[in-house]
Amino acid sequence: MSRSYHIAAIPGDGIGIEVIEAGCTVLATLAEVEPELGFAVQRFDWGAEHYLEHGRMMPADGVAQLQPFDAILFGSAGDPRVPDHITLWGLRLAICQGMDQYANVRPTRLLPGIEGPLKGVGANELDWVIIRENSEGEYSGA
Repeated sequence: MSRSYHIAAIPGDGIGIEVIEAGCTVLATLAEVEPELGFAVQRFDWGAEHYLEHGRMMPADGVAQLQPFDAILFGSAGDPRVPDHITLWGLRLAICQGMDQYANVRPTRLLPGIEGPLKGVGANELDWVIIRENSEGEYSGA
């Protein structure tokens, strides 16, 4: 049974660009190793550069553009040229609150051949899901 996922990739700013590129490389490698998996990744150039050019962090219909995707890979938001409240409210929180995302869900497991920080724990012994709730601090309006 084949599974294909439509992924929105928003590198954002700074290290996010590198992180998203690495994440897309991981997805491509995973699709090679697991032929029943497929990933169609569409990149969005939203972030500080977009703001400096267009006066907003993402298009007015940005949240609507993201609705059809199965998942969003989000890098980071923040650039010294743009005030923090603009990057936060104009991109990250606009997406979280606009899509009613109350948590980041991060599946975590040890992969065969990778030595993790938990010495002596085998790949079959660790299969976690880390949930970071988005309802504190700036996220409290959600």
